Amino acid sequence: MTKRDKSAEDANQSVEQELPFLSHLVELRDRLIRIVIVISLLTLGLMTVAGDLYYYFSLPIQKYLPEGSSMLATGVVSPVFTPFKLAMIAAFFLTMPYTLYHAWAFIAPGLYRHEKRLAFPLLISSIILFYLGMAFAYYVVFPLVFQFTSGFVPEGVDYRPDITSYLDFSIKLFFAFGLAFEVPIATILLVLAGLTTPESLIAKRPYIIVGAFILGMLLTPPDIISQTLLALPMWLLFEAGVIFSRVLMRRREQDKTERELNDDEMEDELDKAIAEEERLDQEKSD
Repeated sequence: MTKRDKSAEDANQSVEQELPFLSHLVELRDRLIRIVIVISLLTLGLMTVAGDLYYYFSLPIQKYLPEGSSMLATGVVSPVFTPFKLAMIAAFFLTMPYTLYHAWAFIAPGLYRHEKRLAFPLLISSIILFYLGMAFAYYVVFPLVFQFTSGFVPEGVDYRPDITSYLDFSIKLFFAFGLAFEVPIATILLVLAGLTTPESLIAKRPYIIVGAFILGMLLTPPDIISQTLLALPMWLLFEAGVIFSRVLMRRREQDKTERELNDDEMEDELDKAIAEEERLDQEKSD
């Protein structure tokens, strides 16, 4: 092969390597565009009812306002911007299954069959757990936190929270509890990846409980109620993750044992076939 032929072959190989990479980039771009379009359309739809959406969103705190009072809008554009901001955030949360579907469709072709069987249930579980965390924050944590804070208002102080501050506070708690409810998924993934074992996690349980309360302190407002309401579910969900990871590891060991038994049986059958063939050959030679 001449030097020119070799350089042409190397160039062809580099072009063949670049084409799949470019096709993946094009596919990723197309999927991101679809996600952005869906979020934008839903945002526009929610903006038409942004005022009513914010009203229902603020019900947990309005129940604990002094009688005859209401929330405040201290910013110049906050009466308009804050409900629209809530519409954008709500559109992002509502389209999360659609976003994760495209993420799954993008990475699934590169996964093995056993990885697909495991990854898809974990993906669905992560979506459900995230929404459960948000629901837990709205229906359980918000009423307790606002009841606690409204009970400590000094005399002579008019407790009327700003609508923008309430939105920022609530979104922070939504993310905190949504991510906290992903603890079982993270635990299972760590065990299946071989980075740790259920026994090792159980041995580190005291440190994990302390870490849960530290995260609760960092991710929630500075009150003991919201900190505890975040730390306790994280601990319980960690225990659930350990239980499920044990079950999955036990199934993996059973599958491995069955495969080894099947391999041994195939080897025995092969040995028997070879022995039978040798016996027939020996009879023919005799």
